[in-house]
This record gives sequence, C-alpha cells and structure tokens, in this order.
Amino acid sequence: MPFSINEYAERIQKTKEQMVKEGVEVLLLSDPANMYYLSGYDGWSFYVPQLLVVILEEEQPLWIGRAQDANGARLTVWFHPDRIIPYSDEYVQSDERHPMDFVADILTQIGQAKRRFGVEMDAYYFTARSYERLRTGLPDACFQDATLLVNRIRMIKSSQEIDYMKRAGQIAERAMQTAMNTIAAGVRECDAAAAISHAQISGTSEYGGDYPAIVPLLPSGEKTSTPHLTWTDRRYRAGEAVIVELAGCYRRYHAPLARTAVIGTPSPLVRELAEVVAEGLNAALEVAAPGVSCEEVEAAWRQSIQKRGFKKESRLGYSVGLNYPPDWGEHTASIRAGDQTTLQPNMTFHLIPGIWLDSCGVEFSETFRVTGTGCETLSCFPRELVQRPAIPGIVPSLEESGA
Repeated sequence: MPFSINEYAERIQKTKEQMVKEGVEVLLLSDPANMYYLSGYDGWSFYVPQLLVVILEEEQPLWIGRAQDANGARLTVWFHPDRIIPYSDEYVQSDERHPMDFVADILTQIGQAKRRFGVEMDAYYFTARSYERLRTGLPDACFQDATLLVNRIRMIKSSQEIDYMKRAGQIAERAMQTAMNTIAAGVRECDAAAAISHAQISGTSEYGGDYPAIVPLLPSGEKTSTPHLTWTDRRYRAGEAVIVELAGCYRRYHAPLARTAVIGTPSPLVRELAEVVAEGLNAALEVAAPGVSCEEVEAAWRQSIQKRGFKKESRLGYSVGLNYPPDWGEHTASIRAGDQTTLQPNMTFHLIPGIWLDSCGVEFSETFRVTGTGCETLSCFPRELVQRPAIPGIVPSLEESGA
C-alpha cells in the first residue's frame, strides 16, 4: 500500500474532527482524490458514481461503487472487505434508476437516513442528478456542502507524501528534458507530446511514473498567447515559441513544471518576457516561507514585473499534490491578492507565473514545498528560454529524444 495503516487512521481522525466542527455526521466523498486519500482506492472508475462514506461513529469507512470495480477496491483499500458494497450494472447509465438510489437504500438499511450529510457539491464527479436522487431517497436527511473538507486537510503533506512528490519532481525533470530534446523545426507537435508522455509514464530507472491528471500542454506560435491548448499534427516552424507545461506523477502525487522553448532565435519581445517571468518567479520564491501569506508571495511577483511595465491578471499559483483528471490542483489556497492563507511547512504549491499577450506568451513554473525556513523546488531545470534547432531535420526517435 502507498501509506501505512497508521497514516490512514490519522487522516480519518483529522477528517472526523473537521466533520464535528462543521456539524457533519456522515460524509459522502465522490472526489476520487479524497477517496484515495482516505481509503487507498485507485481505479479509473470515477466516470460512474462511486462514494467513500465516512460515518462519525464508525472506525472504518464504506466504499460504495460499481460491482465490476469491487475487486479493485479489495485490492487497494486498507479496510475490511466487508466495508466494500457494490451495486449491480442495472444502475449504470440507466434512465430508470441511478446509483444514488442504491446508496440511499444502503444508508437507510444501516440506520443513517435521518442524519446530517456532508456532500461535495462542487466536485467534478458529483452531478446534479446524483444530488437530486440522494435527496429523494433520503427525504428526512439534512444536506450541506462539504466540498473542501478533506481537500483542506490534504494541504499539509506527510513525509511520505513529500517523498512521492519529490519523485514526481524528478520525473517532471526528465519529461521536460525529453520535450526540449524533441521540439525542433519540422517535428510534429503530436510526436513531441508522445515523447513527453512516454517519459512521464516510464519515469526513472528507480521508479516508474503514473498518468498525470492533465495531458501535456503544448501551445506553439501564436497559440502561446493562451496557456491551455494541447497539440495537433502540424509541424513546428522556425521562429516559433513553444510553451511546455507538464507534470511528473508518482502514486497520484504531482509535481508540475513549465518552461518555454524557442525554435531558432527568439524575438526581442519573447526574450524580454522570459527575463521578466524569470525575475518575478525568483522574487516570489525568495519570499515564500512559513508565516507568509499567499497574497504576500503574489505581491513580490507583481512588484517585480511592474518595474518592467507588465501585469498579470490571473492568479500566480495554487496548492497542488494528489489528484486525478481533470486537474492536479487541490482547489484550496491560491497565490493571489486577497488570499490570506498562511504558508506552513510541507504545504506544496505550483507557482506558474506565465505572461500571455495577444501575440505570444512565456511560462516558467516551479512546484515548491514550504520548508521550516523557506521553500525548496521539487524539480531542477534552468529558468531560461531553451533554443531549439530551426532547420528541419529528421524527427527524433524516442531514444534520441531521451524518452
């Protein structure tokens, strides 16, 4: 198992303490990251409704999910198999019945129908229909939003979690080097993406990688004016900038990393943007330390880039770590003006000070851990533009690219 029984027990205890503070008696978790965090369950089954049920008075949670995934639960969770409750396939994508009908029946059978429930109202995989069917099936229950109850507990990592993220950081380094070895004039964008994905999953010689929550983001040319585009089968051209944002992932823990390459000689604007972003990133990292607020870290960045006449409207970063598609962020603290979250040791953040103009953009990013005195980055890769060949040639093989 990825963690000891004692660590899972501590997580359950912290969750119950927070449940008491928020007046929740039964917690229904549908976020696969929170399910994994408290149970160890790890499967690509979140496309159908599934829940981890934490009952205040009971030592072990319940896993409720699709019958064909029940053996996956038995192979991954830390608690007794009797706590695994499957529903049959007649509930899957049916117009007549819904898995939450089954959940409501189970909760009624075990005497929980009239309690105060916490549900993750804003979780990706908890639908409006799921909520409606739960309320219909449990008419005497009270429901309240508990979307971030477990997410906030996850913000401060254990030593084992930090070790996993450091491994993810090393995988990210290797994947980024693969990207920079592959990108060149004449190379197809999809081939660069394939090489990156190979490196992410193969990992290092000591440990393999996991699938990341987000695919490689690879906007090129004019598309670097926006951060969240992926790839096509077009070929890179001389003079283009290419933004590479990716993550190493180990045991579902992520360490994102972003850099920018230029095919040939960078334009004066791109060169200036790179200098501004690197200076601002360094200024923010110098400030990050225990006792400092998220907004103070953002202020250091903002003051740095303002000296050069630039501004960034979007947030500078966010809490990061354990997650599943479609996002590696924890959805809690953001590094931006107004967020007064205080940094504490073993919090981890993705600091992504990209600047995107109408015609181009540049990104450098780091995942960092808050230490006892400051912060440390989880990857080591130069914070500068990487120049790549501008003369079309043979597409590098995976071996040649370092994948």
